[in-house]
Amino acid sequence: MSTNSQGNQVKPYWNPLVAGLLLGVVLLLTFVITGHGLGATGFTTRLTAWLGVHVAPQATLANDYLGPLAEEASPLSSWISWQFLGVALGALLSAFLAHRLRIQLDGKRFLGGASRPFTALGGGILAGFGARISAGCTSGLGLSGAATLSLAGFVFLVTFFAVGLIANRFMKESH
Repeated sequence: MSTNSQGNQVKPYWNPLVAGLLLGVVLLLTFVITGHGLGATGFTTRLTAWLGVHVAPQATLANDYLGPLAEEASPLSSWISWQFLGVALGALLSAFLAHRLRIQLDGKRFLGGASRPFTALGGGILAGFGARISAGCTSGLGLSGAATLSLAGFVFLVTFFAVGLIANRFMKESH
């Protein structure tokens, strides 16, 4: 076992095969218990609609996409919100128990210094927008879609990995 900067012993990551099998079990249980697959962007859309009603109610309610979601009382009334919060809190607890919890900026070598948080925020916003346009995020469309043998799920996964490989190649060549 290695140690972190505070001298605590850091637990190793799980075996990828074991983690993948357990993810499959979690996905199956999610389908059985909720009737839905895994996903995360539904929560952010519901949160956006809820905030929109408080900031610009007329525009939000008139919006064909956000309007129906805004009519619900709270983003916490949906199962997907609780799933999102559970994943976030579970990841935080797991990192804490494994002594892997730390705040750091990654990618400085490629995307430079102080602008890194803004670049990451912009990339995250674009990824979220793309996830909503494609009707799902990596977990919602990729995992849950592929698990139900959806053509869109497989097209997404192939495209996701291909673009990632191409982007990685360009980033390595340009720096």
